[in-house]
Amino acid sequence: MERVGADEAGRGPVLGPMVAAAVRAEPSALPADVDDSKRIAPPRREAIAAELRAADGVSIGVAVVGVARIDDPETNMNALTVAAQAEAVAAVADDGDAVVVDACDVDPARFGRRVRAGVGEAGTEIEVAAEHGADERHALVGAASVVAKVERDARIEALAAEYGSVGSGYPSDPTTREFLREYVRERGRLPACARSSWRTCSDLLAAAEQSALSEF
Repeated sequence: MERVGADEAGRGPVLGPMVAAAVRAEPSALPADVDDSKRIAPPRREAIAAELRAADGVSIGVAVVGVARIDDPETNMNALTVAAQAEAVAAVADDGDAVVVDACDVDPARFGRRVRAGVGEAGTEIEVAAEHGADERHALVGAASVVAKVERDARIEALAAEYGSVGSGYPSDPTTREFLREYVRERGRLPACARSSWRTCSDLLAAAEQSALSEF
């Protein structure tokens, strides 16, 4: 029986970190309504995360991948997702645990092998099954997705406290795009919380540069 589930939140946003989480527990110890975080309303997500953290017999590992690491040209999001999930799993897994992870690779088996190797490098030998959509089919992975999402949301709320309204952090969010546009217009640079390697950011900088040239 699986003992650990892992997932991540925040691969695609233009603002803030990516967060991976792992949950180690007997599936029967999880809240009955645990599910893929995208299918749970935010207040209930926060409640489930709090229940998991308070529950006996439930261990939680979290790994945060910051903007600077995401922007490093020597890596990519697939490698970072593997590393983050491996770090989160290694924080809670015991030798011999059966682990299920949500795969972010077109080849789930390859993703699973890479996570297993990463955890092995940390000194723990596990078995890994990787699946697309695992957060919808495995309660432990759903629990991990909830923890990761709640932690990621808390990081975005902290950015809002620092910068003002930043939206969800996704490139498709008009509030996020307006925040970035105004920040670049006023300061001529991106905020420290932005993933400068994302196209949204490079397009904004190019537009600002073109505007400055036309004014000159």
